[in-house]
Amino acid sequence: MRIKNEEVLKNTVQRAKEKNIIIPTYEEMREPDKIPQKIKDELTNVGLWDIHPRNLFRITWKNEPKKFGGLFNSINFIEFPKELTGVKSRIIMMIGKWSPTGSHKVGATFGPLVSKLITGEFDPTKHKALWPSTGNYCRGGVYDSNLLGCKSIAVLPEGMSKERFDWLKSMGAEIYATPGSESNVKEVFDKSEELKRQNPDEVFILNQFEDFGNPTWHYAVTGPAMEEIFNKVKRKGDKLSGLFLTQGSAGTLGSGNYLKEKFPNLKVAAGEALQCPTLLLNGYGAHRIEGIGNKHVPWIMDVKNLDIVVDIDDEDCFRLLRLFNEENGKKFLHSLKISEDFINNLELIGISGFANLIGSIKISKYFNFKENDIIITVATDSMELYKSRVVELQEERGAYSLIQAGRDYEKSLISQNTEWMLELSYYDKRRIHNLKYFTWVEQRGKRVDELEEQWNNENYFKEKFNSYKICDDLIREFNERVGLINNYL
Repeated sequence: MRIKNEEVLKNTVQRAKEKNIIIPTYEEMREPDKIPQKIKDELTNVGLWDIHPRNLFRITWKNEPKKFGGLFNSINFIEFPKELTGVKSRIIMMIGKWSPTGSHKVGATFGPLVSKLITGEFDPTKHKALWPSTGNYCRGGVYDSNLLGCKSIAVLPEGMSKERFDWLKSMGAEIYATPGSESNVKEVFDKSEELKRQNPDEVFILNQFEDFGNPTWHYAVTGPAMEEIFNKVKRKGDKLSGLFLTQGSAGTLGSGNYLKEKFPNLKVAAGEALQCPTLLLNGYGAHRIEGIGNKHVPWIMDVKNLDIVVDIDDEDCFRLLRLFNEENGKKFLHSLKISEDFINNLELIGISGFANLIGSIKISKYFNFKENDIIITVATDSMELYKSRVVELQEERGAYSLIQAGRDYEKSLISQNTEWMLELSYYDKRRIHNLKYFTWVEQRGKRVDELEEQWNNENYFKEKFNSYKICDDLIREFNERVGLINNYL
């Protein structure tokens, strides 16, 4: 990483001065206690979702769970009771709701945009940041763009939730809805390229599936947060045994690279929808688990770091949507002697979080994990973005009964089994890696020699992810040039 255009960088520095922008380092996002106290003082008067440049410092897993004026505390997570999961192992889920926009994607978008700003590659006085997405990524991108003084474009499938589109409109983003729903990623790519061709000097595509700034943030920030959770909750003899994450853009899976360095025996599992079994069967199809994409293997995915692929029936996720959020569902959970506090916390989990819970249960059963095995997973967002889906299900399926809640509990949690799973051999990993060729070399112009380097160079991904250290140095230099940081030291 190096400065690419000094004149563009001068424009960016001037824009930062005008917009009162100070950029946090990865170190500060990982350890907010290193944020200058005067910045923290300023945040006490800022709402969590406010369009305020100091909210860049809230791109962390350690925000106090408050909508206004919160500072920082320990990492937000919940542990699922065994009465709910039906397995012996401990399943712990990190919570993304207490990030700005209600999703940790503000971190995944920070990396791609900031790395271009501080090197003079992206000119905020000229370029528009285009965010190809199936939902939360474009929300995070539009939000970060506003905080960083940049115009933005959101491209996402028309079938995504109403809440996403309403919020994007409120942010003043240009919005393009593409045909299809969650798994129609190619259509999003095609529209993005069309917009780029129409305005080549204005549109700057920041693609989460190929930009290493996305997994780099998770390697540098999410992975250490997971390690910190384990060290906080572990008991004598406990092991960090599993990490389950739906594939999505493969960004969050960057945390698995960090954790494997610390815990070599960790099993890293990648999930996808059974209705679109790309990793499992080279398959295709449409599914409804919003936020996880599909039909291709992301360029940024380190396939060799994976241990197992798990396919999840999207119907199970929608059964949990009702079980966890309808009144009769909550009444049924009460009958299992699950605490009121925990039941109230279920609103912290969105649809992809349900998939991550199901996948965690499946790998626990597959590997026969015991009481001293801990699995960590993530709730990217919360029910705040899916309330319209509950209404749709009520209209489609009728009132939700206690009997149906019991059926859904049994079907979607307790009776989960080890079907539609594949523990990866060397050749399985090579097959999945080779699928990148068709999307990225044939369609997107990547070099085949770099595809081979990803497989053959054992340091390829490590070097990419560790670039955050160089980025931190450039961020500090950028802030010094802007000059505002001196007022806070």
